[in-house]
Amino acid sequence: MNHDERPDAEDQVAETPSDREEDEFLPRREWLEQIDAAIEAGEAARLNELLEPMHAADIADIIEQLDTSGRRAFLTLYSGEIDGEILSEIDESIREEVLEQLPPDVLAEAVREMDSDDVVDLVEDLDEPERADILAVLDDSDRAAVQQSLTYPEYSAGRLMQSEVVTAPGHWTVGEAIDFLRAEEWLPEQFYHIILVDPRRHPIGYVQLGRMLASRRDTPISDLSEDSFRTISAYADEGDVAYAFNQYHLISAPVVDKDDRLVGVITIDDAMSVLDEEHEEDILRLAGVGEDSAITDSVIETLRQRLPWLMVNLVTAIAASLVIAVFEATIQQIVALAVLMPIVASMGGNAGTQTLTVAVRALATKSLTGGNVWRVVRREAAVGLLNGLAFAAVMGVVAWFWFDGMSLAAVIGIAMIINLGIAALAGILIPLTLEKLGADPALASGTFVTTVTDVVGFFAFLGLASAVLL
Repeated sequence: MNHDERPDAEDQVAETPSDREEDEFLPRREWLEQIDAAIEAGEAARLNELLEPMHAADIADIIEQLDTSGRRAFLTLYSGEIDGEILSEIDESIREEVLEQLPPDVLAEAVREMDSDDVVDLVEDLDEPERADILAVLDDSDRAAVQQSLTYPEYSAGRLMQSEVVTAPGHWTVGEAIDFLRAEEWLPEQFYHIILVDPRRHPIGYVQLGRMLASRRDTPISDLSEDSFRTISAYADEGDVAYAFNQYHLISAPVVDKDDRLVGVITIDDAMSVLDEEHEEDILRLAGVGEDSAITDSVIETLRQRLPWLMVNLVTAIAASLVIAVFEATIQQIVALAVLMPIVASMGGNAGTQTLTVAVRALATKSLTGGNVWRVVRREAAVGLLNGLAFAAVMGVVAWFWFDGMSLAAVIGIAMIINLGIAALAGILIPLTLEKLGADPALASGTFVTTVTDVVGFFAFLGLASAVLL
């Protein structure tokens, strides 16, 4: 650009604070407003124009954020543009609703564009008639691959894998492998390795495409095999698969059946999706709102997910209240106890939740094992006691000045030490125990930890008060 062609300073658009606050990876607010306006006006051409430059994942997000009526209007205007990439990005909580509204020819074309693993993810939760209709539009080989994946257990590597695999015999050279890739038309859109197999289709190694392309044509392809090579059983839990990808920095991994024969491949995008889902499920379970909760759920669905755990919490709260009832006479004589006892219970609950969150996450990532469990337990106990001492000093001073009583200050200080120490132990021992019993630590630990800290906190504080102050 010539100097004369440079725009003047005043012609340049300054970035406003609202622009900087927008997430650069999300559609601009102005776009969303224009999309809403196009939907309300029924302008299909305008909607297509607005969505044309957007990524499939962003279009899927827009579909998810609309309410039921808005989604129906959107799909009426835009259904002809829904392809396999958009369909695979739509959250499963509304996917069936979207499928029902797509014209049969649009749905058929979108499904044909999808990899086998995405088709499996699409149909595995559908009723048999709907599943059969979708499978019917696939080619015979693709249909057989999807049906084979559906025979594996739910949440297994066999459901996660794609059947489109690029293989080569181990005796080939780089030149032979490159010529093979150039001649084939069936290759998947994205793949990262060529998997080396023996005559019985057992995986024996894999080669990164970049390393192969950087090598001489006469180089034996087996000489380029990666040290990171490992196989995954089709029956392995998908959570273990995600852990392996994260732990060993895998890009893709071959999947084998019970006879160690190659049946598919898992790529990093699918593994990281599982890891993200595992994290999301842990958070939702810890909050007691159900692992399938989504912002697209209706009032009834949301109520059904949350009501049972609120009922469980009500029962545990009644249990804690029964402890208070035991000391009703003590509280009537010393009103200050009613003021201070929620502080003891609250501090214990927060301390227990801190330890619980760390413990559940460590169990999920397999970093808390038999080899280090007692060291971690001792550490948490020490942290709990030290926290208890620190806050015992703080609350002792507060109670002393507030209620002008040395004995009351000592009681709340000792109760604080006891409850924070027990809270730390409960926060780690309860999820460990639940895991040993085969229960999900993220699902039930929070309720048990809260109950323990409430009961221990009230009992320690009111029991000490009865013994010392009366």
